[in-house]
Amino acid sequence: MSNDDVIDVLNNLIETCKDGEYGFNSCAEHCKSPELKAIFTSRAQDCRRGADELQARVAALGGKPDTGGSVAGALHRGWVATRDALTGRDDTAMLEECERGEDVALASYRKALQKDLPVDLRALIERQLQGAQRNHDQVKALRDSYKKRT
Repeated sequence: MSNDDVIDVLNNLIETCKDGEYGFNSCAEHCKSPELKAIFTSRAQDCRRGADELQARVAALGGKPDTGGSVAGALHRGWVATRDALTGRDDTAMLEECERGEDVALASYRKALQKDLPVDLRALIERQLQGAQRNHDQVKALRDSYKKRT
């Protein structure tokens, strides 16, 4: 892969991280449960740290790091806000939206790993993929738990 191609892959993942940060923060703002608010806020911070790490790598490669999320992420956040209004701020709905967001993140990381990336970047992306998988699994377990409560 060319240097520009590697930068494109990393910038796409930065968008994914920013989407996750915005999505988790949005859910933290709209959920009722203090437990979920703390979890969502923590996950948003993890996403921000992931984006920061990727942005540093893009800069080290001589590229201009993306700083925002994707159009699809903005649409998803709009859906979270709309759904929130329609469901009366139901925490289960927030968890379902977070799970959908993490599904997208996992797909983005897996797609990136299909590229012929330098070994050090592949290791970074694999580590971040594992973090996204943990987020997904935690959100899914919480969603299942909250569904049983209702």
